[in-house]
Amino acid sequence: MTTAPSLWRHRDFLRLWAAQAGSAVGARISRTVLPMLALLTLDASASEVSALAALSVAPGLVVGLWAGRIVDARARRPLMIGADLARAALILTVPVAAHLGALAMPQIYLVAAAVGAASALFSIAEMAYVPALVGPARIVDANARLEATDSVAEGVGPWLGGVLVQIVGGPLALAVDAASYLWSAALLGRIAMPEARPVPTSAARTHPLADLATGLKVCRDHPPLMRLLAVEAVTTLAGGVLFALYTVVALGTLGLSPAVLGLLIGAGGIGSLAGALMVGPLLRSVREDTALRLTLAAGLVLNLTVPMALLLPGLALPLLALGQVAGDAFLTAFGILALSLRQRVVADAVMGRVAATFRVTSDGCLLAGAALAGLLTLFLPLAAVIWAGTLAGLTAIAVLGRGGMSALDSPPEVP
Repeated sequence: MTTAPSLWRHRDFLRLWAAQAGSAVGARISRTVLPMLALLTLDASASEVSALAALSVAPGLVVGLWAGRIVDARARRPLMIGADLARAALILTVPVAAHLGALAMPQIYLVAAAVGAASALFSIAEMAYVPALVGPARIVDANARLEATDSVAEGVGPWLGGVLVQIVGGPLALAVDAASYLWSAALLGRIAMPEARPVPTSAARTHPLADLATGLKVCRDHPPLMRLLAVEAVTTLAGGVLFALYTVVALGTLGLSPAVLGLLIGAGGIGSLAGALMVGPLLRSVREDTALRLTLAAGLVLNLTVPMALLLPGLALPLLALGQVAGDAFLTAFGILALSLRQRVVADAVMGRVAATFRVTSDGCLLAGAALAGLLTLFLPLAAVIWAGTLAGLTAIAVLGRGGMSALDSPPEVP
């Protein structure tokens, strides 16, 4: 990782960084305020709130099927600006409808789904844009900074959303949220570096599965990428189990209060920030492939703190805190290293489709894991399902394997 001044003096990256900070905080405010608004203003039921949560995630899977070709065929920065403006406009419809007395759950569902779709497009476009903006030598440094900001947003955004709801109410809180997206769009618009002209994509293959096939072919042609994609699938499938049942374990089984649960989740943001800061020193100490294996193994082993808390309820709070802080730190560091490897080896012409392939894999496996968790709890004790999910996640260590991960001298060809 290069020294800090190299990017501190990169004005366009600083604009992107500040824009991403606003966008990341805005995304967390949306995620927090919309369910609160549904509950407090529209008296939504538990099933309606659950459906709202699913609608905020599922569009990423759908958009990922189409976004790769869109990102590869067009300039990335205008796509990011468009996604920000779309999110701001969508969010602003809620306070307007509330002021007119016309707000209802169907609109909340639509806004949550559309904002989730725009966020997925922004994320895929950003992943493809960063390498061209900062250059290969500074990718790890840039990703670490962006991930650190995202980690801070994970802690600040939900808290800020809750405070805004309490002070000005849900509809006006979303008006403030819309301003964060406008801030992001304005800063992205000030980036001076011109983008390279996109390489035209074949018009013959227009259906989304062909684009996913392209992304998969790129990964198959480079074994380290294929192993990273397989790791993504295994970890998010297993992570979907914890995603679905963590609140049930904490509040229902262990009897923690909502306030304590909120603090635990916020501690995960602190851990992610530590993981982002860990990457540079780690790469100065060990090889890249060693760093990948160490961070993945440590993060997955620390997921065992959740089922261990069920075995040792007297130590539940410190165990869960350890998992949130240390576990999230190592998995965040792994994510930065894995993303940086991808961005260095993948050709710009297919960067969007590879990013979309990883996004579809991640979102699809996360939803599948959550659905599987719900199904298994009908037949098995909760503790057994939690143990099964965390132990299954450990298999990703073997999936990553012992082959070279930093041998990037022969990048895959563009299909």
